Amino acid sequence: MELERRISTITPKVLTQRLRQLERDGLVARTYHPEVPPRVEYEITDLGRSLVPLFVTLAEWSVNLDKVEQARRDYDTKHQTRGRRP
Repeated sequence: MELERRISTITPKVLTQRLRQLERDGLVARTYHPEVPPRVEYEITDLGRSLVPLFVTLAEWSVNLDKVEQARRDYDTKHQTRGRRP
């Protein structure tokens, strides 16, 4: 439930699918607690932790996202005017 609250842009169904995929890949471990109501916990595995340096690099690179957005706008503007006839 905590992930659902923190990631409000994803549906519960898609979140479950992604977590199961990560579990299958060995990146997270799932623990089921047979309580009322039932509870499930996910924990990152050592294999998942091995991706941390990659995520750090991506986070550092993300300062370029404004440049990517500008490049997209420039591209779209350039290609929209090409298709038009005066």
